[in-house]
Amino acid sequence: MQYTRLGNSELKVSRICMGCMGFGDAGNGQHSWTIDEEHSREIIRRGLELGVNFFDTAISYQSGTSEQYLGRALKDFAERDSVVVATKFLPRTPEEIEAGVTGQEHIERMINTSLKNLGMDYVDLYIYHMWDYETPMYDIMDGLNRVVKAGKARYIGISNCFAYQLAKANALAEKEGFAKFISVQGHYNLIFREEEREMAKLCAEDHIAMTPYSALASGRLSRHPGETSKRQAEDGYAKFKYDATAEQDGIIINRVEELSERHGVSMTEVSLAWLLGKVTAPVVGATKLHHIEGAAKAVDLTLSPEEITYLEEKYVPHRLVGVMAQNTPAAAKEKHVWSTGSQQIEKA
Repeated sequence: MQYTRLGNSELKVSRICMGCMGFGDAGNGQHSWTIDEEHSREIIRRGLELGVNFFDTAISYQSGTSEQYLGRALKDFAERDSVVVATKFLPRTPEEIEAGVTGQEHIERMINTSLKNLGMDYVDLYIYHMWDYETPMYDIMDGLNRVVKAGKARYIGISNCFAYQLAKANALAEKEGFAKFISVQGHYNLIFREEEREMAKLCAEDHIAMTPYSALASGRLSRHPGETSKRQAEDGYAKFKYDATAEQDGIIINRVEELSERHGVSMTEVSLAWLLGKVTAPVVGATKLHHIEGAAKAVDLTLSPEEITYLEEKYVPHRLVGVMAQNTPAAAKEKHVWSTGSQQIEKA
C-alpha cells in the first residue's frame, strides 16, 4: 500500500479509502444489497491487512448501522490512532427548520450521534454530505468550527458541491478564522469526468484533497460487458446516473477490458490506476473480499501516457446527475443541466 498526506492536513492516509456504504442493516436503509456485520468485519479486517487505514462512512448509511459496524470492527482490529475515520452529516430536515433548529445545533446533534454510533471520542474527518441551501453558509462553517474546537473532529471536508461553493466556504472560513475544508468527495471516475472542469483545478491550486466516490461507476468499470450484480440490478440511483449514457460509456469500458487483458490484471485495477493518477485517494466500496483486494492492487499498476490517452480520448460530456442534479435550489430543480464543452446548456 502507498500512503499520502490528505490535503492541507497532518493526516497520512492510504491511497485507497474503503467506502462503507455497503455495510449496515438492509432493513434500516434504502439498499437491499448491503451486507451484515459479520461480512462487513471480514472486509474491514482484510482491508487493514492490506494496509488500508482510511475509512469513509456516513450517519445516513442504513440509519447509522454502517457507522456502528465500522466502529466495532476498528475497535477490535486496530489501534484508534492508526486509522483515519471519516463520516458525513446531512442538511437540516424540514422538521428541524420548522422547529427553528439552527445549523450549529443541527451539526452538534449529528456529530454527537455519529460518535455514539462509532463508539469514538472523535473522527479524523467530518464531511458536509451535501450543500444545504436552506441554511446560511456562516452557520454551517461556524458549526463545523465548533466541532473542531471541541476536539470532536480533527479536520473537515465537503461532498457533492460545486467548485464555487467550496471556494466561497473556504474564503468565509479564512475571513472568520474558522476551520477550512481540506478535502472534497465528489462523483468522479473514468466515465464521469465533469469534476475536471473546475473542481480539480481549484483543488490543485489550493492543495485540497480529492477523495471521489463512485470510483468504479457502481461496478460498471470493474465488470466485463454483459456481467451484472445485485447492486447494479437493484440500485435505482446508479441506474439514474449511468443508464442514459451506457452506449458512450461502453466504448471506454471496452478499452478498460482490453488494457486489463494486456496487463494481466483486473478491470478494477486499470480503472483505479487511472483515477489514482488524478486524485489523492478514491473511495472504493467493498461488499466482497475480492473488491478490496483488487482495489489495493491498483496502487501498484502504472499506466503509460499512451494508455491514459487511449482511455480518455473517447469521453464526451455527461449530464449532471444524481446528488449534484438534485441538490440545487428549488427553482433549478425544474431544469436538467447538461454540460457541453466549456459551457452549460439548460433544457427545460
